[in-house]
Amino acid sequence: MKFQVLDIIPHLKNPVTGEMVSTADRLNQVVETARRAEELGFDSFSVGERHAGEFISSSPTTVLAAIAAVTNRIRLQSGVTVLSVLDPVRVAEDYATIDQLSHGRLELVIGKGNEVLQYPLFGLDLVDQWDLLAEKYELLRRLWQEEGVTWSGRFRPELTEPTTTTPRPFNGPPRIWHGSATTLTSAALAGKWGDPLFTANAIQPRENYQVLIEHYRAEYERHGHDQRHRYLGSGSGAGGVFIADTTQEAIRQFGPVYEALTANRNVPGNNTPFRDIEHAVAEGPALVGSPEQVIDKILGYHQLYCHDLQSISLPTTLPFEQQLDILERFALEVIPAVRAAAPTTLWEAGDPYGNRPESARPSTTSRSENVLVH
Repeated sequence: MKFQVLDIIPHLKNPVTGEMVSTADRLNQVVETARRAEELGFDSFSVGERHAGEFISSSPTTVLAAIAAVTNRIRLQSGVTVLSVLDPVRVAEDYATIDQLSHGRLELVIGKGNEVLQYPLFGLDLVDQWDLLAEKYELLRRLWQEEGVTWSGRFRPELTEPTTTTPRPFNGPPRIWHGSATTLTSAALAGKWGDPLFTANAIQPRENYQVLIEHYRAEYERHGHDQRHRYLGSGSGAGGVFIADTTQEAIRQFGPVYEALTANRNVPGNNTPFRDIEHAVAEGPALVGSPEQVIDKILGYHQLYCHDLQSISLPTTLPFEQQLDILERFALEVIPAVRAAAPTTLWEAGDPYGNRPESARPSTTSRSENVLVH
């Protein structure tokens, strides 16, 4: 299995202590976490995109560019690029620029987003969200795969003159994943195009996400794509990973924060049923507990999902040094056991995109030593 760190950059007070870092410090924490994740041997770092709510991730391309400047190996992903509200021409330009800056390390994850308020913000109708996503994705694919593109559709002015976006991607079109959280539509779109799927696995029971995964696999097969390249990513529950020496100690330390954050979230139709920490640890997707508990939880989900990429998020309302300690414990005490038990060809020789960063020319900056050996 491969491992990703995802930060959708929530900007919240610690609900127990009331402490909150500044916007500048929070953004710099994202960059420093990515740098440290590379040192610890994580495979990718993902930055979310939100345009409403208590988040400061409205410009993920800027943050990813900053991360590209301080890293050399780790793949850079979005989580998700809210393509439904964006211009595909601008997306093609911006993310190809990051791909060039990082020498081919970019992989995009697209979706319609998880915040309904962003549609009126961009002058769009929520009822069109799925049609917007499908149409804009088709144009984005063409812009990265072709030159001299002409195009017309419902939601964007025509490209009447042959259009070639610049810069071009570093080493052919980057891979595009599809984020899926609530409906079959994103799963079907990924299956149609033969792209990988990223299941949120965030707040609902595992069976809810399994329905989406099975639909994706059925559509992938129905469209005749190569089953060897049908990759799946999975999230790790809302609230953040928390590791302690024992599960009971993790529950004692993190439970008040988890439960307060959960109680403060009230989004009708999009709330977790795992309201208390014991329920979340026992039956939900939260990765909270001893290293052994977390390993067992990931492998339990892998037995059901057969996923190739495990994403984790840090509990970002906690002190930053504590977050980095959790990141290191996860890298040293969880990742090796899961890698050994759940091998994958993702980003390896059997993956068509496996050599994409390795074919890039070396960075001019010095490379960090990795703690984990791949």
